[in-house]
Amino acid sequence: MSKDVPGDPGASHRAIERLIARYAELVDDGDFAGLGELLADAVFAGGGQPVRGRAAIERMFRDTVIIHGDGTPRTQHVVSNLAVEVDEPAGTALARSYVTVFQALPELPLQPIAAGRYRDRFERADGHWRFAERLVRITLVGDVSRHLHQAAARR
Repeated sequence: MSKDVPGDPGASHRAIERLIARYAELVDDGDFAGLGELLADAVFAGGGQPVRGRAAIERMFRDTVIIHGDGTPRTQHVVSNLAVEVDEPAGTALARSYVTVFQALPELPLQPIAAGRYRDRFERADGHWRFAERLVRITLVGDVSRHLHQAAARR
């Protein structure tokens, strides 16, 4: 992986966009070890208590998200309305975006199951951008019974 170029706002924006896209890919692939690695230096706050550290984040995803026969959650996270603000001299950045989660299974037609917002904080360390904090606020919830273990227990 090449180092990000400090002082180049365009390069910083692209690097941060890649991190946000990578998160969605890892969730949709069911790669929770990869999520732990991606968020290893971050605080992750979703519906429960904030979680920090590679192992704790990986465990939280494993305990929360249902994995189906193909090894994935059968979801697609679509990130939109992305706004990134970079403070090059400080080596920090903020991003906000919307997320819509779609799911399809043989017994569940393709549909949106959740929508909300991400609030992210990033920092540059050792020449690379990384997540420092991801706050997830889900504001619209559909049928998540085949996506989240807690919802499945209520089904």
